[in-house]
Amino acid sequence: MVDDLDHFIRGLPKAELHMHLEGSIEPQLMLDLAARNGVAMRWSSAEELRAAYQFDDLRSFLDLYFAGCQVLVTEQDFYDITRAYLRRAHLDGVIRTEMFFGPQSFTERGVSLSTMMGGILAAIDDGVHEHGLSAGLLISVHRHRSEAEALRLLDQLMPWADRIAGFGMGGAELGNPPAGFVNYFRAAKACGFRTTVHAGEEGPPAYIREAIELLGVDRIDHGVRCMDDPALVRDLAARQIPLTVCPLSNLRLKGVASLARHPLKAMMAAGLNVTINSDDPPYFGGWVTENMVECRHALDLTIDELVQLARNSISAAFVSAAEAADMIKRLDAYAAARPTDR
Repeated sequence: MVDDLDHFIRGLPKAELHMHLEGSIEPQLMLDLAARNGVAMRWSSAEELRAAYQFDDLRSFLDLYFAGCQVLVTEQDFYDITRAYLRRAHLDGVIRTEMFFGPQSFTERGVSLSTMMGGILAAIDDGVHEHGLSAGLLISVHRHRSEAEALRLLDQLMPWADRIAGFGMGGAELGNPPAGFVNYFRAAKACGFRTTVHAGEEGPPAYIREAIELLGVDRIDHGVRCMDDPALVRDLAARQIPLTVCPLSNLRLKGVASLARHPLKAMMAAGLNVTINSDDPPYFGGWVTENMVECRHALDLTIDELVQLARNSISAAFVSAAEAADMIKRLDAYAAARPTDR
């Protein structure tokens, strides 16, 4: 049952900092793009495809995720998925979004960077103009590939440097520690880019430690496994390094047994700088609003805690201090008219 507080959450001005464009394709759009490009799919309907979104772990999800990437071929395809996400983000009260995109899934099939970037950036321009939100693109490399490939991609993307908000790394975490990409992150930072890395989703707390101490990243994506290491929790709290947590993703990939057992609230209580995000929303059954609403009910989050999560997200965004301050003012004005807690 939707109540006033759930409506409040949807309109809450917020930033979404951890969402993959390739993972935002709704089932019907995926089938439409497959038909448009003559790509054979194993599913004949959106319902059948959605029913396949049952995962045992991160690896089983990535197998389907990369299959879905096959439908993206033309500049119009990349435009369409980006534009569809921005429309949805606007409906969810998102005033700043930083979208991950992994070009390596497409360059290996011969899709040019100009095709991808042309479509994505045109959609960002149109979405910003229509919805008045702020949007940035984060380039993500695959950790199961070589660091040399990551460095080559970094160099190839320099013609679009002024349109890229930061560089990160994702993919299958176990067996692919952050330490193998020290030179890539050093090079990205030397070019003036902000950096972030997926760590501590399925991988051990040591991967988070490597990301902080060896890579020097600005943010950690996921990071929930930090709770297994009290010393690491204290360090993260002291440094206030943002963690872009994705609760429904953790649930659907069997990282937690139930949302009620998710460590989000304990992370907040420990003083960690946590944010709520959707990761790959159609696959995991919820966009950023659904993530916040379901956490609100499962973890008994208060209005103050929900507003703090939104405040954290804005403060952690890769934007100027002036832009962040303006967004915080919007959040404060909205929160002042909040409904009765509970």
